[in-house]
Amino acid sequence: MEVVLDQEHAAQWTYRGEGAMNLVLAYSGSSPAYIGKVLRIQKVPRNESNPDKSLTALGLHERLVWKETEDIVSSPTRELAGHMFLEHVISPLLGSKYVDVGKRVKVSREFLELVEKNVLSQRPAWRVDASKVDTHCDSVLILSDHSIFPTGIQEGEPCLCVEIKPKCGFLPISEFIGEENRIKQSVSRYKMHQALKLHGKEISSFSEYDPLDLFSGVMNRIQKSIKDLFSSPQNNFRVFLDGSLIFGTLGGIADSTNSVIQEAFEDALKDVIVGDQGRRTDSFIQLIAETIYTSGVMERLIKLQKLDNLDIEGAIHAYYNIISEPCKVCRELGEEKVRDKYTTLHSISLDESLKIVKNFLIGTTAKDCSLMMSFKLKKEGDTESIYDSVYLKSTSQTFDYKACFIDLDLKPFENMQEYYEKDKKIVSCYTQMVKSEQEVEKN
Repeated sequence: MEVVLDQEHAAQWTYRGEGAMNLVLAYSGSSPAYIGKVLRIQKVPRNESNPDKSLTALGLHERLVWKETEDIVSSPTRELAGHMFLEHVISPLLGSKYVDVGKRVKVSREFLELVEKNVLSQRPAWRVDASKVDTHCDSVLILSDHSIFPTGIQEGEPCLCVEIKPKCGFLPISEFIGEENRIKQSVSRYKMHQALKLHGKEISSFSEYDPLDLFSGVMNRIQKSIKDLFSSPQNNFRVFLDGSLIFGTLGGIADSTNSVIQEAFEDALKDVIVGDQGRRTDSFIQLIAETIYTSGVMERLIKLQKLDNLDIEGAIHAYYNIISEPCKVCRELGEEKVRDKYTTLHSISLDESLKIVKNFLIGTTAKDCSLMMSFKLKKEGDTESIYDSVYLKSTSQTFDYKACFIDLDLKPFENMQEYYEKDKKIVSCYTQMVKSEQEVEKN
């Protein structure tokens, strides 16, 4: 693979956003090869003790977990293993129509260094403090820009795109959830996590959004979930018009939507959604809800999420079976609890343990991905469109749409203990908050 992107190309890629693991850049140049494309560039924590970690292959235990997929196991680097995971595990499970596998292109170190410098001022300060571009990588992932329609650019048709990070859409029913954590079976993970984020000053107020509504399959609940995301987008909801952000933030957290933001958004919709001022946002929310309701995309995603059927409280014991170490969790819980509940998990075969952890990691990927849905007005008399369409009753408009899941990253095996600790923290913080509220009510 020859170097495709060098330092002279760096200025043609502009900041589009970022998540915890990757920086996303959109192409702004004139080369036909890259028009309508984005790059995903891997990041590393600033305090990373092993800066070239992405260049190392998977460890022994991780190779055992993915042993049934030779292309993952034999990948020479972690980033290539992630690409193989997307191609051979996620795409068949979600459906290739909904997953853009993309392709890897060679980049020079100078390209990565220059890109990092160019976008520095556009990145949220807390993201800059936390991570930097991994300049040790020699390739990056190039994908279609799912915020636009490929034909829309040439034909000058406006394209509206919404990006949603749905989060976990079900309540766990695992028998391995401890008595003290039963709250997990009645309150969604997202709602509980809000308490920890508020406590850590990551957000300034609670969001009313509940993933259980979005995944419910019930139209009025889906509509409520979109309204709640619009009211408090945080980093879970953004909207693009022709590839440019018109609502939400790039890589940061957007607080509650005020009247100024709402008015600007309403105005931005005028070229796509017909209607009087003040009505277009409602029609937009109906459009998103109707598409989610009719497309079945959430049903596909929740199947993957539910591969984690034992919850981290069950999967963590399988993890210790795999690494052949005494289970720290059992030691913490004490003999009586272990005897009653977890002994069976420590007597299963290695293959069973591997399957549990593998399914947990796939489920975790599915709980942390994003859904992008792009819309353009369907032309009258167009019966040849390759896209699905949705009818918006409130405006009598029909839209072509396409849906794609992104940010489907391979979760590291060695993070299992970290997942367990975070889960404890989330439950504890939420429980404390509820207790404090109850005490205030009593007084």
